[in-house]
Amino acid sequence: MGAQSRNAFTLVEVLIVVVIMAVLAATIIPQFTDSTRDAKVNTATFNLQALRSQIEMFKAQHDSARPKALSDLTVKTDKSGAITTSGEYGPYISEVPAETITNSTAVAIVTNNGPIAIGAGVTTGGWIYNSTTGEVRVNHGDHASL
Repeated sequence: MGAQSRNAFTLVEVLIVVVIMAVLAATIIPQFTDSTRDAKVNTATFNLQALRSQIEMFKAQHDSARPKALSDLTVKTDKSGAITTSGEYGPYISEVPAETITNSTAVAIVTNNGPIAIGAGVTTGGWIYNSTTGEVRVNHGDHASL
C-alpha cells in the first residue's frame, strides 16, 4: 500500500499554535495599554498648556487680574474683568477642556497665596485652579506634577 496522505492538523499542532498566539498576545496587549495612557497624559499636558497661556492672555488684557474661575475664559469681559456680552475681551477658549486622564471637566478652585501643593487635589480628577496666583494643574494625585 502507498503512503497515506495527511489532510488535517493534529491536536498537538493546534495546541502549539494556540500557545504561541497566547504568548504573542501577552506581550503585545500591554504595549497598547501603555500607548493609550501616554496619549491621555500628553493630551492633558497640551490642554494644561493651552489653559495656562489663555490665563496669561487674560492677565495681560486685564491689568494683571486673574480670572476668578476657568469658566471666565469662555465668556466676554470688559477691561475690569466683569463678564458682559458687549465686552471687548474674550472669549479665550470655547469651553474648559476635559482633563483626559480621568475624563473629568470638574474644576476645584483654591485661593491661597502659595503654589498648589502637589497632590493637593488628591485623586478627584479634573483641574485644580488657584484664582489668587493663576496657577492651574491636573487634579489627580498620580499626575499632579503636570
